[in-house]
Amino acid sequence: MPMTAPRTAPSPQLRRAVLSSYVGSLIEYYDFTLYAAASAVVFNRVFFADLDPLSGTIASLGTLATGYLARPLGGIVFGHFGDRIGRKSMLVTSMTLMGLSSTLIGLLPTSAQIGAWAPILLVLLRVLQGVAVGGEWGGAVLMSAEHAVTRRGLWASFTNAGAPSGLVVATLMMTLSAGAVGEQEFLAWAWRIPFLASVVLLVVGLVVRARVAETPVFAEAGPARAMPLVEVLREHRVRLLQAIGVAVGLFVAQTTLTTFVLTYAVQVGFPRQTVLNAMTAASIVAVVGIVGFSALSDRYGRRPLVIAGTIGLAVWLFVLFPLIDTGSPALLTVAIVVGLGVVCACATGPLAAFFSELFPTRVRYTGASLAYQLAGVAGGAAPVAFASILAAGGGTVLLSVIIAAGCALTIACVLTLDETTGSDLADPAGVTRAPART
Repeated sequence: MPMTAPRTAPSPQLRRAVLSSYVGSLIEYYDFTLYAAASAVVFNRVFFADLDPLSGTIASLGTLATGYLARPLGGIVFGHFGDRIGRKSMLVTSMTLMGLSSTLIGLLPTSAQIGAWAPILLVLLRVLQGVAVGGEWGGAVLMSAEHAVTRRGLWASFTNAGAPSGLVVATLMMTLSAGAVGEQEFLAWAWRIPFLASVVLLVVGLVVRARVAETPVFAEAGPARAMPLVEVLREHRVRLLQAIGVAVGLFVAQTTLTTFVLTYAVQVGFPRQTVLNAMTAASIVAVVGIVGFSALSDRYGRRPLVIAGTIGLAVWLFVLFPLIDTGSPALLTVAIVVGLGVVCACATGPLAAFFSELFPTRVRYTGASLAYQLAGVAGGAAPVAFASILAAGGGTVLLSVIIAAGCALTIACVLTLDETTGSDLADPAGVTRAPART
């Protein structure tokens, strides 16, 4: 039977915290996924023009992966100070770092202008993006979750909903820039416009975030001990490994749907704009799906929703590539919308609340961020690995088998965890067990 939870009107600070988390996440993932889109359709021809098309694509996706590799570092650094100083100040810092890094990418000379320095600087800026987004997610989730009194799954989910929202804005910016000037001019200079727009979004985000107070849970608990990371590794390492295992398979599937599919569909023969349109539609559906499924997790529990979505992902990824291979734009759209907007949203939406409920207040920023971002490394590596597998003659069935294995790991790890819905985030000794089902 469903769990029951009292419903109360959100306080002004909760509304501000949720808006701040959503807008901040949108901006961070606008910048982060803008790079993903550009790496699939632009950077291989701008920064790796001296390589053959396939090698250039692999190299371009490789720079994409460096951002994911840097995310755990961001989780550690921002998590440390977020547990020691507070959530709000770290969120302002992470947003500023991301906005400036993206703006500088828009100003970066090409390899034709400065040679090997161009890809080197591109990688450096991508690393800074990874550090920024690695620190953003945990703080934004906690800003909403720790302000929420009830319906934590719903309110925390707006951070995760910011990711596909950012993807929508990034895709639309790429589409408008390409459509306004044509293919040749877009590759020559117009691809920079969406990156340069980051500075405008940065200003908007900082204004919104400045109006939010520190979370009452952190204010009551006080700062963490000297080294939150050491405490996580010493006292909560099993919980950390369980959380990483939950997210690994989901992130591999997610980056397949958001990044690798872009490259694969274009190579199959779809026009770039057709793929971007399908991705935009899927992302819009995903925003609704993430919030909706997360709200359901307040009623039915985090574990059932994550497990159901993960099973759906494992099955759908065997359908995804055959649908794309048909060459039908309608089936391409169905493949991505169902994959990203429905089953992936069901599996990943509740993770915002779920991860915040797995660690005590004094190390929550560090623990949740580190688990989420370490799992994200696998997601970042997946597009590169999958492109290499196809280049070596492997088929898409093998890719689907790999993703299904990751989904099996997710389900196994979820089953080792207790249900956390309704737990008390203010419990100083840790997270209390959820109330019994009624």
